[in-house]
Amino acid sequence: MSSTSQHRTAVLVVIVATLMWSLGGVASRQAPAVAGFELTFWRSLIAAVTVAILLPLTQGREFVSKIRDAGRTVWICGLCWAVMFSCFMMALSLTTVANVLITQCLAPVVTALLTWAVFRKPLGLRLWAVIAVACSGIALMYITDVGAMGGKHLLGVLVALGIPAAAAVNFVTMQKSGKSVDLSAAVLIGGAISALAMLPLAMPFKASGMDFFWVTLLGVVQLGVPCVMVVWAARHLPAPELSLLCLLEVIFGIVWALVFVGERPGLMTLVGGAMVLGALAVNEFINLRSNQAGQGAVPMD
Repeated sequence: MSSTSQHRTAVLVVIVATLMWSLGGVASRQAPAVAGFELTFWRSLIAAVTVAILLPLTQGREFVSKIRDAGRTVWICGLCWAVMFSCFMMALSLTTVANVLITQCLAPVVTALLTWAVFRKPLGLRLWAVIAVACSGIALMYITDVGAMGGKHLLGVLVALGIPAAAAVNFVTMQKSGKSVDLSAAVLIGGAISALAMLPLAMPFKASGMDFFWVTLLGVVQLGVPCVMVVWAARHLPAPELSLLCLLEVIFGIVWALVFVGERPGLMTLVGGAMVLGALAVNEFINLRSNQAGQGAVPMD
């Protein structure tokens, strides 16, 4: 497969994965009787089991040797996934879906700065322009709509800040490891760490009946499978571009929250979301045209 085809496929994989990720807010609202710690525990545990089943089916016995070959990198990425898993669900239990999704939009900024610090390579004016537009949209959403809530949801936002921080470290670590290193097992490790950390806080368990349907949906469809998809895509996309594409989760998530649970975003949230989506669309269109014209396979210069 050519580099252009790999890039297109990776972009499509990330878009589908963000669509699956975006179900988290809606699905978690369907089990209101389950506290944040317990919901986080079941979601992380089921995700770990899902990946533990997927890896042998798709990779055979080789997945064990791949974990060994990845060395400490797979454990670093696993810890990052654990932080992201835990912070996301805990933040959702403290504040609105939109607040959590908007806060995690800081990931591209943190990723870009960390990429520059690690690789010491200029990121290009286009990337900074895309980040500037996306961040302006996020700021507009936060100042006009989220900020109007005052300090009521401050704790949820502070917990949610762990998501972009861990995501940035994760994306850069995956890129630094190169295409030859398969870090799919890091999702399994992350789920296991998160579940173990939440277990003492989750007991006694209260989930029953339909609650288990929703936590299973969260663990399999919303977490385990899409995370493995993104790990694969990370081998074919620069970390800053991957981080920007993951912002699509915000747009999808806000739409689902509006349609299914009645969390209605304000006008400026919609305007800001359109700015984020527009920046991503323009960037990917330019990438596609550049690759078709044979102007180089590095998409973010």
